[in-house]
Amino acid sequence: MRSSHKKEREFAGMAKQKKVGKVILKGVGLLVLAIVLVVAVYAAYVVISYKRLPDNLTLEVRPGAGDGVLTSGQEYGITTYNIGFGAYTPEFSFFMDGGTSSVAASRESVEETVAGAASYVKDTLQPDFLLWQEVDLDSTRSYHVNQYEMLQVLYEGYDMTFAVNYDSAFLFYPLTQPHGKSRAGLAVMSSYPIESALRRSFPISTSFSKFLDLDRCYSINRIPVDNGKYLCIINLHMSAYGNSDEIRQGQVSMLCEDMRREYEAGNYVICGGDFNHDLKALTDDGSERESWAYPFPREELPEGFAFCMDALSDEERDAMHDSARNADEAYNPETTYTVTLDGFIISDNVKCTWYENVDLQYLYSDHDPVYMRFILK
Repeated sequence: MRSSHKKEREFAGMAKQKKVGKVILKGVGLLVLAIVLVVAVYAAYVVISYKRLPDNLTLEVRPGAGDGVLTSGQEYGITTYNIGFGAYTPEFSFFMDGGTSSVAASRESVEETVAGAASYVKDTLQPDFLLWQEVDLDSTRSYHVNQYEMLQVLYEGYDMTFAVNYDSAFLFYPLTQPHGKSRAGLAVMSSYPIESALRRSFPISTSFSKFLDLDRCYSINRIPVDNGKYLCIINLHMSAYGNSDEIRQGQVSMLCEDMRREYEAGNYVICGGDFNHDLKALTDDGSERESWAYPFPREELPEGFAFCMDALSDEERDAMHDSARNADEAYNPETTYTVTLDGFIISDNVKCTWYENVDLQYLYSDHDPVYMRFILK
């Protein structure tokens, strides 16, 4: 009799365990289903929200420069500066480059970094024209600081244009501190009136990877000269291509065609910005490089165009400070990979009189400014 009761208790315990096991399995199944649904909804959100701005988009010119006119034979200054959305203090490393951070340290840090970069250029370099890249308008990564508005306040007395480079979907990664939504672009400032400006959409991937790649563009800004010609200033931020030769070729070809067209119309052309190429390397010599830092195909440049740095000797070019650092670690001058990604291309009716990669030790960005002085012939 006791044995019978014992067996009954054992059977009851086993039944209870099976019931608990079924509940656990059901709970796990529901959790997996919930995760799958969340991923599916997020994927649908990314696909549905994806859009590109149309090509050949006319840009609004914000006036401020007055009625001065450029004069041939006079010397002017121009700077290009990728300010890295205000996040890249020397201590900052970026998760997409192998670092740790997905957003800036704080809102105060963003404001201090942008103000520091802008003030240095204004007070020390004092250029007539300024090209800015990675200027955030309303981004999670930079605490929604409108950096273009900050630049407008700091640079009274300049005509300005802004071209939205990308307006990405909310990135839910890393899960502990999502990179979020990013809206950023290219700003141009001129102490002489900009008559018109145009946004051109660079070709980018058309495969599924387009949802992972950032949109890219450049702006063409036309400034009248007293001889009836125009100074055409192109501000660009090219793709970090990885191994896509097709995208690189498409972007280079499109840019070169626009430069050629302006030059053949008799205009002066200056093209500056972040080329995402190793500009010091004249050819691919087989050296070990990051995937985003291959030589620019100089053979593709139209006749009459050259990189300003190519007028330097080999010794001068090699000794020149690199304009960008890799952000896989906090900046360490002993170990951090550096490369020159930023610079200027000019047409041969523009004479470069001074060229400098300004050495700020990446104080305000993962890039440092490049400064050039020039004369319109």
